[in-house]
Amino acid sequence: MELTLEDGRPLETAGRMEKEIRVYDLLDLLGITYQRIDHAPVTTMEACRAMEAELKAEICKNLFLCNRQKSAYYLLMLAGEKTFRTKEISAQIESARLSFAGAEDMGNYLDIEPGAVSVLGLMNDTENRVRLLVDKQVLMREYTGCHPCVNTSSVKLRTKDVFERFLPAVHHDMTIVHVSA
Repeated sequence: MELTLEDGRPLETAGRMEKEIRVYDLLDLLGITYQRIDHAPVTTMEACRAMEAELKAEICKNLFLCNRQKSAYYLLMLAGEKTFRTKEISAQIESARLSFAGAEDMGNYLDIEPGAVSVLGLMNDTENRVRLLVDKQVLMREYTGCHPCVNTSSVKLRTKDVFERFLPAVHHDMTIVHVSA
């Protein structure tokens, strides 16, 4: 599949999932400009590298986590080259040891599936059950790349728009963490 950078939402929405269209609807409603590419399904950061080159923006590594008791859930955004170390993050947010949450919880809380985890999924967390953790390095970038709740498209957004416009609109805030290189 040839990767083609497009401005805004797809002109033809037939065959696309409703949750993807809801993302574009919200971004348009908020007046957030974005660029998009469609691609074959991706499930690893390595597979995202071709999308990053086309978007001219790094796609963040997004991890859906929970504490040992499964009483608290987190979405961690970190730079793609960084590695998640549970002890490092757990200490910063004063939580019991963190681990990866299951696909069922991911679907229940964010209406997304493995491989499509993204900050944009917080629009589906209307009860604010998921706490957003953001590596401070992500905030330093002009643009952020992520999936629009499906892993067959990627969008490029101004980082400032994600944190200053999108998050307030979906009634979420963030906790800044430091993930070592």
